[in-house]
Amino acid sequence: MRRNIILTYVLPALALAGLAAGVVHASRASAPPAPVPPAADPAAPPYERYISGSGIVEAASRDVGVATPTSGVIVEIPVTVGDAVRKGDLLFRLDDRERRAALAEQKAALAVARAKLAEARVALEKARADAARVRSLRDGRAVSAEEAAQRGYAEETARAALASATADVSQAEAAARAIEVDLDRLCVRAPMDATVLQVNVSEGEYATAGALSTPLVMLGDVTRLHVRVDIDENIAWRYRAGMPATVFLRGNRDLSAPLRFVRVEPYVLPKTSLTGDTTERVDIRVLQVLYAFDARDMPAYVGQQVDVYFDDTGQAGQPGQPEQLGQLGQPVRQSVPVRQSVKDGQLPEVVVPVRDAGARPMGGKAASGAGVRG
Repeated sequence: MRRNIILTYVLPALALAGLAAGVVHASRASAPPAPVPPAADPAAPPYERYISGSGIVEAASRDVGVATPTSGVIVEIPVTVGDAVRKGDLLFRLDDRERRAALAEQKAALAVARAKLAEARVALEKARADAARVRSLRDGRAVSAEEAAQRGYAEETARAALASATADVSQAEAAARAIEVDLDRLCVRAPMDATVLQVNVSEGEYATAGALSTPLVMLGDVTRLHVRVDIDENIAWRYRAGMPATVFLRGNRDLSAPLRFVRVEPYVLPKTSLTGDTTERVDIRVLQVLYAFDARDMPAYVGQQVDVYFDDTGQAGQPGQPEQLGQLGQPVRQSVPVRQSVKDGQLPEVVVPVRDAGARPMGGKAASGAGVRG
């Protein structure tokens, strides 16, 4: 009897409980994760109409990667990150023992060449004196004609030897200067007044000559900061050189600064992902514009990402006359009365498009307060 009760009631109840627990667990496991709130609220556009783009802070001089013209082992690095350097200051020095030994050998060769030059000068003086003595004899029979000719030839030979010795000295001096230039090239110096942004080598490491993906030392003039903004090619037609702009620091939308227009780089190029890898690209193209800001208005570091908003108020070509824009920023047709022939004392009104720029009639009301994010 008891066994029948267990089989009839208890086991089905346990099975149903296990099934319900499995369904609950499966539903919890398959449920999408709860959205993670952002670490910081994004910046709010400060303009009623705007376009925007992502930017990166860079030094006004651009970030200069310093390389070495010749490969070698680094033996001295007198600078550290954050140091202010002047043009010509030493950044790092390569092992120069081999070139110094070559310079000592060449200086010894130069000393030998200069000694031979001195000997050639003495020989020329002696030959010149002998020839002059023969020419000064009043009695031509005292010296044979052959001997007089030999004295003249000896003088010319001594003069040629002096010229050869002089050339040897010049050649040895040039070789010594070339080695000194090589020694100076082993001392890599700052090409401008700047701040050391990165030092990516250590003493004892082997430095390879040429352009590297990671520069040995990076410099930049951080007394003035620029923002390089990428504007998507799909909205680049809306950008006008000199548009007012505001930059916002990512992570804190309360940190912002007005921007001053610097220039437009008119070549539209594939967008480089802001990871620092110059070979990593995405499948869109961007127009790059450069703006400047005062570091006192917004604390920022070189390489930091920012958001930039441009005031797209749609100024017309005439100063002080705002251009009316429809949807997507297309110019709206305006009508002006054009005087034709007078009929019955009245002037007919003819509709003439003032600004068209290839815009299509959009229909509906003009957009207001809309923006496009780059």
